[in-house]
Amino acid sequence: MGIRTPDLLSKIDIPRQKLYYLEQKGFIKPRKILIGDKEFREYSDEDVKKVEFIWKYLKKGFKYKIAYEKAMEELQNPQLNLVKTEKPA
Repeated sequence: MGIRTPDLLSKIDIPRQKLYYLEQKGFIKPRKILIGDKEFREYSDEDVKKVEFIWKYLKKGFKYKIAYEKAMEELQNPQLNLVKTEKPA
């Protein structure tokens, strides 16, 4: 089970219109759920991680496409964030 829009917005603190823009561009693909006559978005754990990383790069001033590319690169290679400061013996 995923997370709905209000919970995602409070968890990541991303503006709603930016979240929906990520969906519009195809960077994330939340599941649409009908409850009665209302439609809700449900975000998978993968979508949540993507949004977290994309938002991190957007806040640093990157454009959407570049922020998405950097986020995907970082998600696929988590060791990129680990920088060794020790010198080999």
